[in-house]
Amino acid sequence: IDAGIVGALEEAYLKKTGVRVGHVGAGTGKALEMTKGGNFDLVMVHARALEDQFVAEGYGIDRRDVMYNDFVILGPAEDPAGIRGGTKASDAFKKIADAQALFITRGDNSGTHVKEKEIWEKAGIKPAGAWYVTFEKGATGNAPTTRYADERQAYILMDRATYITLKPEIKLQVLTENDPDLFNYIAVIRVNPTKFPQVKAAAAKDYLDWLVSDEAQLLIQSFGIDKYGEPLFYPNSDEWRKKQP
Repeated sequence: IDAGIVGALEEAYLKKTGVRVGHVGAGTGKALEMTKGGNFDLVMVHARALEDQFVAEGYGIDRRDVMYNDFVILGPAEDPAGIRGGTKASDAFKKIADAQALFITRGDNSGTHVKEKEIWEKAGIKPAGAWYVTFEKGATGNAPTTRYADERQAYILMDRATYITLKPEIKLQVLTENDPDLFNYIAVIRVNPTKFPQVKAAAAKDYLDWLVSDEAQLLIQSFGIDKYGEPLFYPNSDEWRKKQP
C-alpha cells in the first residue's frame, strides 16, 4: 500500500466498471484479524502461513496469487556487520547478530515482520538485546519504519518497492539481495460468504477476477516504471503465468 499499487488498481477498476473499491491499510497479521469480523469483502496479504490458516479456519475462500516483488536487507553505507554483496539473507542476519549491529523490526506480525522472523529462524537466532529494536509505530507501515531505520542508520529487512519509492530521501543502501528466501508473494483472499452472509460476495469475486486478468496484470507490470525507472511489482496470477513462454 505504501508503494501505491493498491490505489492504482482500485482507480483503474473504477474507471472500467464504475464500481468503487475502498481499502483500509494494515499489516498482514492485523489485516487478517480485522477481516475475521466480517466487515470486509476481500483481504490482500503476503504471509503464506497466515493466509493458509485464515482459509483453514473458514474465514476465507478463493485465495489467488496476484503479484510479487522481493525483500532486501538495507543498512548504512559503512556496513558495520559486513553484509554487503551477500545473497543469503540468513547469513546476513547471523553477521548482524554477531556484531550486535542496530536492527529495526516492525514487530507487529505484518507480512514484512513474518518474513523477517522466518529468516531469523533459518539463521538459528532468536534476536534480543539492545541492538534489536522494535519500532513502536511499526504497525503504521513499511515506509515509516524504513524512515525510522534511516534516522537510526540501522539495518532493516524491507520490501524492494518501499525502498525504491523512498530511495531519493534516505541514505540506507541495499546490502543483501537476490536470495529466493526473500521473494514476497502477494495474494488476495475473498471473505467466506457462508460464514459472513453480509459480505458483497459477487462484487468481491468480480474484482478478484479482474485482478488476475491480463488488464490488471499488465498494469501491475508497468506500475512505477514511469516514475522510478523500474517496476515495483511483477504480475503473478495463475492465468498470467500460464501464458508466459
